[in-house]
Amino acid sequence: MSTEPARPAAPAPSPSHASRILGCLLGGALGDSLGYAVESKDIATIRGAFGKDGLRDFAALDGGSSISDDTQLTLYTVDGLLEALEWANSGVAADTNACLWLAYLRWFATQGAPVPEAAPFQPPRWIDSHSVLKHRRAPEQACLSGLATGAMGTYFRPVNPESNGHGTVMRSAPFGLIPYIAAADVYKLSADAASLTHGHPAARQGAAVFSLVIHALVAGQGLRPAAEYALGQLNAGMLRKDETVAPLLLARLDTALRLSAEGTLLEPEDLVRELGEGQSAEEALAVALYAVLATEPDRSAHPGPEQHFRAAIAVAVNHSGNSGSTASMAGNILGTFYGEDCLPAGWLERLEAPEVIRGMASRLAAVTGA
Repeated sequence: MSTEPARPAAPAPSPSHASRILGCLLGGALGDSLGYAVESKDIATIRGAFGKDGLRDFAALDGGSSISDDTQLTLYTVDGLLEALEWANSGVAADTNACLWLAYLRWFATQGAPVPEAAPFQPPRWIDSHSVLKHRRAPEQACLSGLATGAMGTYFRPVNPESNGHGTVMRSAPFGLIPYIAAADVYKLSADAASLTHGHPAARQGAAVFSLVIHALVAGQGLRPAAEYALGQLNAGMLRKDETVAPLLLARLDTALRLSAEGTLLEPEDLVRELGEGQSAEEALAVALYAVLATEPDRSAHPGPEQHFRAAIAVAVNHSGNSGSTASMAGNILGTFYGEDCLPAGWLERLEAPEVIRGMASRLAAVTGA
């Protein structure tokens, strides 16, 4: 464990909403892409390939890297929300969760698996025309099996009722990007969408807490206040009357906030021991939050948004386990907080499918009036 002095939080920036949307989606894709290059490798293997500090830059990847299912599903979450908002803007009410389910089913069709006959057909949309989103990039099994049933999972009839995998939380940033809606609505939209593939309370609640972090950042809160606020909502009436807080989720997130405030930066082995490998929803969110908060710069010696982004992504990537999802979520958070200004230009040049990500960001900005 390396020791650093405790640092006060940097002041919150105020980028435009359109810049926050673009920063969130591109930042998540950058983290996903860098992390995907070493996903599921142990830290000893990562150090053996990239040196004692691990993988910290796309320049170290001779063959480049690709976006994974994390970015694919995040973009399809955007598309499901887009369809619901388009209907609403035309004066027609739509079932948002049904729109999301149909979007996820269209993603499922790109993964080389047959769409179940029981599933409804939906005409293709703009997002479906891009071949880069049709590559199979190690999708989480519960996402596939949940959609393969052809049944629309709900809170009361969840598919995969015991699954608390990371496949819900890593796709849920877009719920927080919708302006002018109450936090309770953000929570419900995200938690209900999680039930489409995962039924465990930690998966639903973890996805919702992540969305609320993004929601709070969009509203202008700082990084730590946004995390503390989102976690606090688990005990502030957001849950259904028959639902209790998932204890492991609460424990992991409490630990992440506590450790990130101690003025020390955990070594990768300690990070995994304290917070997990990022395979479950609660582990993935805890690691992402820790990476962002533990590297937050001192307001008196601010090194700049890009330096913070690079430092946080390095922490989120360099550990044993699910590096892609943890780095993707860290990128979502910082891209929302700073806007697109934090994104390294050299990294963007190496990013796969930036035109698709920018296209989805511009559509979301337009339909939300950003």
